Amino acid sequence: VQLQASGGGLVQAGSSLRLSCACSGSTFSNYAMGWFRQAPGKERECVAAITSVNGRTYYANSVQGRFTISRDNAKNAVFLQMNSLKPEDTAVYYCAAGLTTYYNDPTTYPYWGQGTQVTVSS
Repeated sequence: VQLQASGGGLVQAGSSLRLSCACSGSTFSNYAMGWFRQAPGKERECVAAITSVNGRTYYANSVQGRFTISRDNAKNAVFLQMNSLKPEDTAVYYCAAGLTTYYNDPTTYPYWGQGTQVTVSS
């Protein structure tokens, strides 16, 4: 499974960004997909995840109501719509794929994209 994340950038607080992650090499629809982020000096954390079968979603409390994860199984892609961005959202964002039900645990995702930098200025 190969994952390619894109869509990061430098934006002002209150702005929006949409991250995309393209998946190849396996049956995308089989995998739960997660978006994780890691800021300097901090642990990698799950911000959102979406299940493989019924598209149930999980969000970290810090992004609930601002971020939306979605997937398009026909296009083998997962997206993260990020609205009302805050400086504390600044991090490298990674997409990940796994046959997991522990959606917020990064150790259960064996496949990772390369990361895309999101920087939010105040």
